Amino acid sequence: MRLKYAVALTAEQRTQLQQLLAHGTAPTRTLTHARVLLKADEAQDGPAWTNAAIAVALEISELTVTRVRKRFVAAGLAGALHRKVQARRKVRKLDGAQEAHLIALACSQAPEGRSRWSLRLLAGKLVALGQVEEVSHETVRQVLKRGRSSPG
Repeated sequence: MRLKYAVALTAEQRTQLQQLLAHGTAPTRTLTHARVLLKADEAQDGPAWTNAAIAVALEISELTVTRVRKRFVAAGLAGALHRKVQARRKVRKLDGAQEAHLIALACSQAPEGRSRWSLRLLAGKLVALGQVEEVSHETVRQVLKRGRSSPG
């Protein structure tokens, strides 16, 4: 039976995967994907297991086996073993020092005429102090929520 994503490892790739497994210091996901590729190898010396047999032997889903095969065909050995870099990850608005300054500000005395800090006041004060060029009240809320602080 011919599979849609046929894995044919070279001798060098097979050796590299076996060494990776022998050391055992890589993340579990990487080691599992290495095992999948070794079992799926359809080269002359390879075992050429089916997706179902690999899934049962390694206690993973058949979909995982299919994805590993597909990534090997599309991106090569490194692409099949390692996670993709997340392209849509957003850059943090505030760094650690700015977050610490925000938390200290939120814990300080409220401005004149106010009983406590509002999120918009905190955002405005950060800008006024020159900590950031601009920041929204929602960012301030998220930082304070994550830091288990509350304004006031």
